[in-house]
Amino acid sequence: MANENDSYADNIDDDLNQLVIFSLGVEEFGINIMQVQEIIRMPEITRIPRSPEYVKGVINLRGKIIVVMDLDKRFGMSTQEITDESRIVVVDIDGTIVGLVVDSVSEVIRLNSSSIEQTPEIISQKINAEYLNGVGKLEDRLLILLNLKNIVSETAAA
Repeated sequence: MANENDSYADNIDDDLNQLVIFSLGVEEFGINIMQVQEIIRMPEITRIPRSPEYVKGVINLRGKIIVVMDLDKRFGMSTQEITDESRIVVVDIDGTIVGLVVDSVSEVIRLNSSSIEQTPEIISQKINAEYLNGVGKLEDRLLILLNLKNIVSETAAA
């Protein structure tokens, strides 16, 4: 049975995927660098009344209002405190600009498509499977690869 996770590499590149790596709690996640517009320090975030719990609020980024999402809450994880390492990863998904609050951004890596596998069921039970594209295998660690299009499309509709 085929599913969207089978073709993660098709969404990026045939061979080499460039990923921005960030952490939420103890987990490491990767997103396609081509979707990342910029990474900024935490500014003041203006809360939006009656918005979904995972929408942290909005920021003014050089005159453009951007919705900021708390990925911890989106994934049903325990929320971490904002620290000096916390960042907002500003992403562009098909013209929709959204900020994602992450605990820290660690690096940009290149990952061969052959090192990407389908998301194990145990992970997709904890985080909505539609938000995941697979798991990247590095020598000493695993990265959860996100499908930002699905995460952001729901946010835009919210």
